[in-house]
Amino acid sequence: MKRLLNISTAAAGLCAFALPASAELRYDNNSGGYVEIYGQFNPAIISVDDGQQTETNLLDYDLSRSRVGLRLMQPIGANTFGFRFEAGLGFPNSTEVNQFGSSYSGWTRADLRHVDFWLEGSWGRFSAGQGSMVADGAAETDLSYVGTALYSYTADASAGFLFRDTAGALSGPAVASAFDNLDGSRRGRIRYDTPDFNGFSAGVAWGKNVLSSSDDADYYDIGLFYGQEFGTANFAASLAYQVRDDAGAERSDVIGSASVLLDNGLSFTLAAGSRDNDAAGASDPNYYYAKIGYENEWLPWGKTGFGVHYYDGEDFNVAGSSTKGWGIGAVQKVESINTDIYLTYQEYEYRDAAAAYQDLTTWVLGARWRF
Repeated sequence: MKRLLNISTAAAGLCAFALPASAELRYDNNSGGYVEIYGQFNPAIISVDDGQQTETNLLDYDLSRSRVGLRLMQPIGANTFGFRFEAGLGFPNSTEVNQFGSSYSGWTRADLRHVDFWLEGSWGRFSAGQGSMVADGAAETDLSYVGTALYSYTADASAGFLFRDTAGALSGPAVASAFDNLDGSRRGRIRYDTPDFNGFSAGVAWGKNVLSSSDDADYYDIGLFYGQEFGTANFAASLAYQVRDDAGAERSDVIGSASVLLDNGLSFTLAAGSRDNDAAGASDPNYYYAKIGYENEWLPWGKTGFGVHYYDGEDFNVAGSSTKGWGIGAVQKVESINTDIYLTYQEYEYRDAAAAYQDLTTWVLGARWRF
């Protein structure tokens, strides 16, 4: 079966979100503090071809989900108190679709992204509540503008789709199980981050998955970060170690990424990670990722970015498996409406001893509007 969306209707849906950005939704008090409301919409036309069947849908793109948030900042003496509430909008998402249809669940508590409190000063920053662990983003350091559409987690567009074997059966794993950057996530946690020391900073956190009643594991992580300008180049890097302890059964990851953006618009980004899993029968996957990007301002609308990236992994899903993928993409900024318009193409290849599988490809055309 080949199901295609009416592209003109989908394009109209994209344009409906690309409205002029409103004035900043911010209130400043007379003591130096402020409250602001922010958010974004990120609809995309996503077409996935598993070698035999094509599915095309208009969805909220998991690469950067549609959301709304509120941020409060208030000076308290030499320190600053902050609070952040942020939630996804619960639109049908690119992770909730595969060859069998949609598993759209509407808005659930899993869409709560941040309910986060913090206090920061010259001594660093202490955070508590639902928010990012230290390893969240450690595999995704990326200074390129095309990172809006191409980054180290390559599975966003087709995460739920299964690989089809050469006989036509959907016997392979989902893309998300075969292509992972092992990046950290958000938890109900307590966290401490050091102040910046000549571009270096570090953090440590402990947390629980408070949004899932079926996950009682403890999560720990620690990370080191660096960012600096060197003449005409900007450089940033991250390194993190994270542990999931489920009643003594531990899973640990080492992840890292680095990116450099040159004054001429060229950028180079690398990421890598490995996992050690104590669970019986579990594999210990690893991967590396590389991307070259270029950006310039050829058009009066705003910046234009191009990029090509490559992913190579081993032992994801089962021991002995091989995963390879590559993609190409372009992003155009439209400053007048604070919107990024992007187009990407990606290919995914999965191999294991059980069967031979057909390659899977995706096209994505989307627009992210921020307010």
